[in-house]
Amino acid sequence: MNTQRCPLKLLRHALLPLVLTALCPAAQAGSATSGTGNLPRNTPAVALNFSIQIDKYVFFRIGDGAWPTPGGTTSQVGFSLSPSIPAVPTTPTTGNNTAVNWNGTAPTFAVAASGNVLPVEVRSNGGQVSVFATVTTALTSGANTIPMNMVSITSSDAALPAPTLPASGTGTSVNVTGGGTGTVNSLVTIRTANWTFGYNSAISRTAGNYSGQLSFTASVP
Repeated sequence: MNTQRCPLKLLRHALLPLVLTALCPAAQAGSATSGTGNLPRNTPAVALNFSIQIDKYVFFRIGDGAWPTPGGTTSQVGFSLSPSIPAVPTTPTTGNNTAVNWNGTAPTFAVAASGNVLPVEVRSNGGQVSVFATVTTALTSGANTIPMNMVSITSSDAALPAPTLPASGTGTSVNVTGGGTGTVNSLVTIRTANWTFGYNSAISRTAGNYSGQLSFTASVP
């Protein structure tokens, strides 16, 4: 029996600038005089101008590297596919050059995943955050390839959805819901979730050890 392995590497991007300045021009001065009898009194007025600049920041990680430190390693997801020959009329045994009476029904493939549940975190003050995936390197074994959209992702939190993976190139983006724990409005985003990666084994593929790479990008306007 043949075993297919599909390791999948994930890249993270993190950007974390934050600047807060206050500009206070020279204060204006006012004075007042007091009079006696019916003389008028003056009330002083002083104007003070403020200018506050808050730059945008985006923090995005998949795998290790919880806020505020980005991770330094690339996570790897693996899938091992093992064929299961129908046990009729004879149950097959594992081994090479082993004879078995097989009725010819196409086998199914059991998928064993490793490292396929990864923590994801997005933080930003730049408004609407969008996330999309890009196929950096196709899943390849020799001359054979598997479209990357055979890999799927489900998220543990609908507020931080996972993008649909494209067969190749760059896929469509999904929006992260603003707000979250510790935020004051929907323009600031703090979201965490677990993304679970799966593989579609329903389509037969040529045996081999396939490897490829994905990158994920978070963007703000």
